[in-house]
Amino acid sequence: MRQATSSHAPSQIRVISPATATDTACRPARSGVGCSKCAMRAVCMPDGLSAEELSRLDEIICLSRRVSRGEALYRSGDTFSNLYAVRAGSFKTVVTHDDGREQVTGFAIAGEPLGLDGISDESHGCDAIALEDSIVCVIPFHLLEMLCRESRAVQRHVHRMMSSEIVRESALMMLLGNMRADERVATFLLGLSKRLEARGYSASEFNLRMTRDELGSYLGMKLETVSRTFSKLQRQALISTQGKSVRLLDTDGLRRV
Repeated sequence: MRQATSSHAPSQIRVISPATATDTACRPARSGVGCSKCAMRAVCMPDGLSAEELSRLDEIICLSRRVSRGEALYRSGDTFSNLYAVRAGSFKTVVTHDDGREQVTGFAIAGEPLGLDGISDESHGCDAIALEDSIVCVIPFHLLEMLCRESRAVQRHVHRMMSSEIVRESALMMLLGNMRADERVATFLLGLSKRLEARGYSASEFNLRMTRDELGSYLGMKLETVSRTFSKLQRQALISTQGKSVRLLDTDGLRRV
């Protein structure tokens, strides 16, 4: 995953700091790099948009927002007003149970949406925490709804995003309920590999931005079990690991786990 390491945003991107401005204070970015010129356009946006539709998207996308590693993009209970598209970096989503236990419910990488959890109740149901220095594009939902009424392509894309979230949650329930520990880790690594490849990154070698503890929370496994499972897959010559770096040595073998 590409990490935003510079202390300054690219000159084409106007950035809002969480400490100095709120999302609702965003004004549409009518100049600079919008959806029509963004490198993530192919994975964020539907195919076949007209020049006019792309221009309308550029008009409603708010100024980009930088979120430092460990900071929250939004918290559970915050009023929902925006969707977000990860432009660079990565996030985890976390639900806190009544007894204080935290459960990681997902990981979002560049080109993927955040904030869909807030649509139903008009408040967010989880925390979205940056796993590394990241940048998101802020999309005011009321403006997106207006654009959906004007553009069937955008409307279908929003529906696909919502449907994908339902499919993702169903897959997670199957993973947690029916798979052994080694199956869970193999399935996660193969899924992440596929997502990274779609974004132009290496499908066989990448860094895990989450900790083993966070991965265990997501996969419903204790930290010790995660570590043992990685060691087992490495002994079987299916993967190679060094710190947070993972190399997939035998993807067919991982599928057969």
